Amino acid sequence: MPSLRSRLIIGLIKRRHLFKFRLKPEVIDENFQVEKFRKSVDDASRKTNRIPKDIKVVPIKVKDMYGEWIVPKNALRQKVIMYIHGGGFISGSCLTHRVHVAKFAVGSKIKALLFDYRLAPEYPYPAAVEDCVTAYLWLLEQGYSPLNIVLCGESAGATLTLATLVALRDKGIALPGGGISISPVTDLTCSAKSFTTNVKNDIAPLNSWIIWTKYYIGDSDPELPWLSPQKADLGGLPPVLLCVGTNEIHLDDTVNFAKKAKEQGTEATLMVWEGMVHAFPIMSPLFPEAKKAMGDICSFIKQRLDS
Repeated sequence: MPSLRSRLIIGLIKRRHLFKFRLKPEVIDENFQVEKFRKSVDDASRKTNRIPKDIKVVPIKVKDMYGEWIVPKNALRQKVIMYIHGGGFISGSCLTHRVHVAKFAVGSKIKALLFDYRLAPEYPYPAAVEDCVTAYLWLLEQGYSPLNIVLCGESAGATLTLATLVALRDKGIALPGGGISISPVTDLTCSAKSFTTNVKNDIAPLNSWIIWTKYYIGDSDPELPWLSPQKADLGGLPPVLLCVGTNEIHLDDTVNFAKKAKEQGTEATLMVWEGMVHAFPIMSPLFPEAKKAMGDICSFIKQRLDS
């Protein structure tokens, strides 16, 4: 049973519309204003981005992309987390995610690379996955061994983590030591049952999974394997950890991906958390479940990079 603290905090998030003096939750529709949304997320991030004192943030250029090294104290050398941020494919950046990525870096004592990939609708598929492949190749150019790299992401970044692993394998590029996917959508048709059954249980903005994914899909076929990684041949991938809550709209997508990966010979560890919502581990340490999930994920990172 979920902890009292998690139920309280998740309940407040679900009712966030009340803090804006709105009686009903926002519903994302065709009138959605992407720039306005990005600005609101950026403004909120500037107010809440409190990086721990023992974390160093180093701005860098990753080819043509802005990036940052998130470096914890006493970080292990020559090992790196390549973090792919979430944001519904339409938002997110180093600004919005450095505080979250710092938690993974501190918990694993491994530095992380965070970078600003191109966003939809200005840059629909395949821009984001191409940028993720570019970032990975950049790490190899810097001298990092593939097995000393772990890919990690949440939400849209979790989808891109899996899609990037598939793309790297398809391109014949040496694969990383592992991948972590937190609350991914793995079939961008968004037709899984949990998109309906969990619509009132999750914290994702209503209808965002239709509008935002449509921006990212653009004119492409959502069945494409680099777009919907569940549609790919999942054999020959590195070990992956998938984390999801039972109250998520992405529950079925995550479970189905893990099942198919195992059937096709890929080592897939599935963590399903009772009563938890979208991307809950990045809320650590606000409630026990988030803190425990973050710890388990960091343990997986260390295990993969140690091996």
